Amino acid sequence: MHLGFHIARRYFFSRKQRTVINVISEISLIGIAVSTAALIVVLSVYNGIGEVTQTLFNSFDAPLVVQPAQGKTLRVSSPGLSGLGRVEGVSAVSQVVEENAEMTYRHNQAIVSLRGVDKAYHLVTGLDTLLYEGTYRLVDTLQAPADDGVADTTVIHYLLMGAEVYYNLGVREVSNVPAQVHIPKRGVALGLTMQEAFNTGYALPGGNFYIQQDIDNRYVVTDIDFVRYLMDYAPDECTQLCLSLAPGAKPERVKERVRAAVGDGYRVLDRFEQQPIYYKVFRSERLGIYLILALIVLISTLNLVASLSLLMMDKRHDVATLRAMGMEGRAVRRIFRIEGLMISAIGVFAGLAVGFLVCFLQQHFGIIKMGSNFVVSAFPVAMRTVDFLNTTIMVMALSGLAVLFAVRKTKI
Repeated sequence: MHLGFHIARRYFFSRKQRTVINVISEISLIGIAVSTAALIVVLSVYNGIGEVTQTLFNSFDAPLVVQPAQGKTLRVSSPGLSGLGRVEGVSAVSQVVEENAEMTYRHNQAIVSLRGVDKAYHLVTGLDTLLYEGTYRLVDTLQAPADDGVADTTVIHYLLMGAEVYYNLGVREVSNVPAQVHIPKRGVALGLTMQEAFNTGYALPGGNFYIQQDIDNRYVVTDIDFVRYLMDYAPDECTQLCLSLAPGAKPERVKERVRAAVGDGYRVLDRFEQQPIYYKVFRSERLGIYLILALIVLISTLNLVASLSLLMMDKRHDVATLRAMGMEGRAVRRIFRIEGLMISAIGVFAGLAVGFLVCFLQQHFGIIKMGSNFVVSAFPVAMRTVDFLNTTIMVMALSGLAVLFAVRKTKI
């Protein structure tokens, strides 16, 4: 066994006597372990929350979206767009028309993002599985017999609202009272009356969905023909095409194939590009949390500096004996460096074990609850190997710098 390591191990694990220096060393170890465990737990919880939020976004956003590079609308029958369903890796294509609108229900009003979708929309998103009230239906046709023997056909459109829009408008249950939807007329200057300035349509509240606050407080989904009518669009005109991927298809490769198929006149957006602000904020917040916890680790290493300084003062007689036996000064300093790194390593691995245990228990048993009003009942946890590696490297690096500083500043 290496002599320096043997002496350092004896200093740390000796139980013949307990002094205040031993207590400070143990406090240093505990401080490093607690800060390491805190890093693992907080990062894992943040990963879990991010995955839940991303899953909710994925239920509303399609894997790939095709939008015009210039202008607002595109024609489904245009070259390159009509054959998107045959692109390798694409399983379904849905047409979407989206526009800001004013909604009026009874005496309440709201400005919403009205999204008109076709019958294939549930194939590219999971909105039909996230309804809190009502059923997933966008349009219905009723036929009533007439006196002349020809049936009268009535088309009824339904509105699926975000939860906050639903309650802000005063809808408390699926109602037979229609809501009014107003959209400014295209190419018409502001008129003196609502009839002159706006196209108005009527649709029944069909239900509401809980996804994410940014979606719940502004989105309303309805039939695409209803929105086309309000926007004076042609039957093949829409604002974007939503694409779903075949099982096992890689989004990056399919995105490149779709971009090659549609040409430079269109933009192809994946889910990260559809919600750029959210993902940038999420990454920035995660980096900020990591830096704050790194500062806490740095503070905990100050106890390590203090304990090593006191240990070297306490062992000055041992140092004198070793020097008299011919040991060089750098060899003596190596003993205390090994001592400090030993404390750090034990603290780090103990912290990793505690952090893993806490996350494992939360992941499988949901010990800490979030309440009944949340999408998940317990705090979500997602452990990642990269977090364990980064935490180990960061804590050991800071501890190593603290050990070098403490040993270098002490004259031996």
